[in-house]
Amino acid sequence: MKYLNAINLLAAAPGVVEAMRIVRIVLIAVMAVCAIAITVLVLLQPSASEGMGAISGQSSYDSFYSKNKVRTPEGIMKRLTVVLSILMVLLAIAFFITYIWSN
Repeated sequence: MKYLNAINLLAAAPGVVEAMRIVRIVLIAVMAVCAIAITVLVLLQPSASEGMGAISGQSSYDSFYSKNKVRTPEGIMKRLTVVLSILMVLLAIAFFITYIWSN
């Protein structure tokens, strides 16, 4: 209960509300850039249709390329997509925390 009173007193300060408004604008801008980057990365990635070969009886073989997909451009794009998605979720959480804090 003491913590809620301290947060309310801090949020009641005149400069804090304006600062939270600026932080929320910056968070929205960064989220928009992340959303555009995720969209572009997903559109550039090749389709992963290797798994459909098992239905028709095609066998897959392990090659050097398939074992080291992490170092290929496709692997880098997949990893970057995951990182940007996690960043987007964290930014959304921070955005709503600042919303709750400023109200």
